[in-house]
Amino acid sequence: MSNTFLRIQPSELKIPFELKKNSSCSMQLTNKTDQYVAFKVKTTNPRKYVVRPNNGIVLPGTTCTITVTMQAQKDIPPDYHCKDKFLIQSVLADYGATAKDITPEMFNKTPDKVVEEFKLRVVYIPANPPSPVPEEAEEESSPRSSNIEDEGQSSSLFDAGTRYYEETSREKAPEALPMISKLSKEKANVVEKNQKLQEELEQLRKEARKRRGFSSMFVLIMSLLGILVGYLIKKT
Repeated sequence: MSNTFLRIQPSELKIPFELKKNSSCSMQLTNKTDQYVAFKVKTTNPRKYVVRPNNGIVLPGTTCTITVTMQAQKDIPPDYHCKDKFLIQSVLADYGATAKDITPEMFNKTPDKVVEEFKLRVVYIPANPPSPVPEEAEEESSPRSSNIEDEGQSSSLFDAGTRYYEETSREKAPEALPMISKLSKEKANVVEKNQKLQEELEQLRKEARKRRGFSSMFVLIMSLLGILVGYLIKKT
């Protein structure tokens, strides 16, 4: 019998199986009616699974997402076979009802009340299934193909690092703004002082050239005076 209260997806719970790690999957309950619908989730192995939420109210035309988490397992079952099942019970609730109004008695079947049930079986799937690679392709693999794979991995690592740097930079930007502003001011001051020093150095060079020119002229004049004095002494 198909449910008239809730549409439940998917029809089976596919849980990625990984040793010594919790695994999760989800299901959606959609209210197909124009009334409030209460639901309750049960499992044949309650110690193995955590269901959140395990009961609640679905408003008309809305969808509720339920997360099922399997506790870490120590052993892999043969062929990933699982016998666990889940049962979802649903019943019409009063208008305005909330999860606090749900009681176990609401899901008791009586002649004047319809309680719908939907069963889901659990299916384990490998958490990291190996990608199928033809044997011929493996035999024909060349160093060139290996290099391409290495380059692709390096590119992926670089892209990941770039994204991390950009995200980190954006996160730290507000904290770094005062430091950046301070460094910019200090840089401007250093550039200004450097320009002043260059101007003073150029001025000193000009004065030095002027002094050297004056000294040369003084020596020339004194030499001419000496020659003139010598000439006059000879004349006398």
